[in-house]
Amino acid sequence: MPSIPRAEILAKFRKMIADKHPIIGGGAGTGLSAKCEAAGGIDLIVIYNSGRYRMAGRGSLAGVLAYGNANQIVMDMAREVLPVVPHTPVLAGVCGTDPFVDFDVFLDDVKRVGFSGIQNFPTVGLIDGNFRRNLEETGMSYALEVDVVARAHKKDLLTTPYVFDVEQARDMTKAGADVLVAHMGLTSGGAIGAGTTMTLEQSITLINEISEAARSIRPDVMLLCHGGPIAMPDDAQKVLDNCPDCHGFYGASSMERLPVEVALTEQTRRFKAMKR
Repeated sequence: MPSIPRAEILAKFRKMIADKHPIIGGGAGTGLSAKCEAAGGIDLIVIYNSGRYRMAGRGSLAGVLAYGNANQIVMDMAREVLPVVPHTPVLAGVCGTDPFVDFDVFLDDVKRVGFSGIQNFPTVGLIDGNFRRNLEETGMSYALEVDVVARAHKKDLLTTPYVFDVEQARDMTKAGADVLVAHMGLTSGGAIGAGTTMTLEQSITLINEISEAARSIRPDVMLLCHGGPIAMPDDAQKVLDNCPDCHGFYGASSMERLPVEVALTEQTRRFKAMKR
């Protein structure tokens, strides 16, 4: 299945920005999720291992633990997702710290099967404290994710990396990233969402700092917001209202887990409320 050319995607996104239409991306853990998102008009779909865990009823952070081969899982998911959304750009979540992958070969495979680009996931950006410091010290660093984005850019794949702070925003912009996704942490809400997040106001401040840092290097870089307290459309709208250089929203749990939890629970209750 052919991928959608990077230039075509970027031209669409730049027109949306000029017309003041937000760019909306979403994660998909199943073919049905992807198909429904496409039917709703989504602009971009990303698939990665956390999507599969999330839709199996497990927390999204399962994706950063040793429960499976992340890069192989995303290639397996490609067979389910890519055929049902042929007209929507689909990106692969790539674990750039995997020491057993030749990324020049792997990225060629990603493009060959029909992915239009990549995102850095699983990412060590979600890890902090001593464990993160030890990862950085022992050669499993965020810098490797930056390197994979740079390699993908050279292969003309769309790149939409997660960034967690100002320094990472600068590094990914220098690597040629097309769209930065300002990650505010694990999404809150629902049955398996985070209970510990920053506030929406804190997120707005950080997103503006990330945007300013990235645009100081390359003014044409695009920015989406994601995660933490930005869980529902009203949350994302508040961010867009207060972050002038944020061009849209990327949702994973927000786009597939939370709606499914509500819809299935309510539908079951309606059936259980029937009378004889």
